[in-house]
Amino acid sequence: MKPTIVLVGRPNVGKSTLFNRLTRSRDALVADQPGLTRDRHYGVGRAGGGGYLVVDTAGFDPVARDGIMHEMARQAEQAIAEADALFFLVDGRAGLTPHDEQIAGRLRRAACPVYLVVNKAEGLDRALVSADFHALGLGEPFPISSAHGEGVRELVDATMAPFATADDSGGGDDDENTGRVPRVAIVGRPNVGKSTLVNALLGEERVIAFDSPGTTRDAIEIPFERGGRDYILIDTAGLRRRGKVFETVEKFSVVKTLQAIEKANVVVLVLDAAQDISDQDARIAGFVLETGRALVLAINKWDAADRYRRERLKEDVARKLGFLSFARMHHISALKADGIGALLKSVNEAYAAAMAKLSTPRLTRALQTILARQAPPRAGAVRPKLRYAHQGGMNPPTIVIHGTALESIPDTYMRYLEHSFMETFELQGTPLRIQLRTAHNPYADKS
Repeated sequence: MKPTIVLVGRPNVGKSTLFNRLTRSRDALVADQPGLTRDRHYGVGRAGGGGYLVVDTAGFDPVARDGIMHEMARQAEQAIAEADALFFLVDGRAGLTPHDEQIAGRLRRAACPVYLVVNKAEGLDRALVSADFHALGLGEPFPISSAHGEGVRELVDATMAPFATADDSGGGDDDENTGRVPRVAIVGRPNVGKSTLVNALLGEERVIAFDSPGTTRDAIEIPFERGGRDYILIDTAGLRRRGKVFETVEKFSVVKTLQAIEKANVVVLVLDAAQDISDQDARIAGFVLETGRALVLAINKWDAADRYRRERLKEDVARKLGFLSFARMHHISALKADGIGALLKSVNEAYAAAMAKLSTPRLTRALQTILARQAPPRAGAVRPKLRYAHQGGMNPPTIVIHGTALESIPDTYMRYLEHSFMETFELQGTPLRIQLRTAHNPYADKS
């Protein structure tokens, strides 16, 4: 069992920068702006000795009583309860603040060791930069620079020393078998209920679900288990129209969401039953289709829609999202957890279709049956000849067809091939790619 190290502190002291340093990644958004991180962000520690988990938290205000700051504090409190060790980060250049003293008062009651980490100490005298923080009564401070890596190795070694004798025989789980675990990204416009759906799937308030657009800013990866099966769930920031994205941080949030879609196996596109299907919904769906990811549609807040609204929405989906005919559609209420089981069943189905292994004999036999039903049209005096097929990849499933004069096959016949293969192999929930390879004519260059 790996120990868990939780990073806590007030906003803008460098917790996310240290998280990225410890995990040797760029998973956490970093900007010179307080309050950027809002949810717990988990990663695997790769700096220093031994294996450990790292948890990045939002700026901690232990006395917050309402609003988004209270929700952020609740997330930090849950992380503290899970911790085996706490890194309390303070800003060495700003010095000791009353906010630091409030947090220290809370952490002195923690049930695990607390390491006082004085960040942004690069270029400063280590003794002088740490002097003020002895007053917090949390032991000897560790001056570091998370941006430059100074002192980080010493901090991790000191933290991991008590765990060095623990049995670490479970080292084979370092990557959590992520190559075999379905990665499910929850995407959509702001305020459609993505974080509420994530919490419903997890059965706990794991991410902040707040009645304000833009609450989620980062792409949060959450391993979880349901029905005896492991998943990695990715909560993402809402995607607004390009013309409405102004802040640099929001632009980075959009990039993280698009990256999450590309890294996912299955995407759940969340729509709001209280609103019409917008052009932005269609753009998001188009990007998912372009990346070739398996897809499930979830129309949220269905319980709040009347009969007229429901009928209009069904027509809207058929008209604007008709190109997603391969995807299952579910009417859910994330707030009440209605329809969650059926939604997850479709996610499993879509994942199985996206990762299906199709043997060359089966594909070639299917191709011959499809051709017998409808041959490709002639292109002048030439008729394309499709000879055999094999699989060229997964997620999305890719079928490579070899033959002659294949460049003459029209788009309508390509769509016929796609639909026929999807029906034959029951590939529900994933798009299909077909690549054509025309054989070289050995006599083409001879007079």
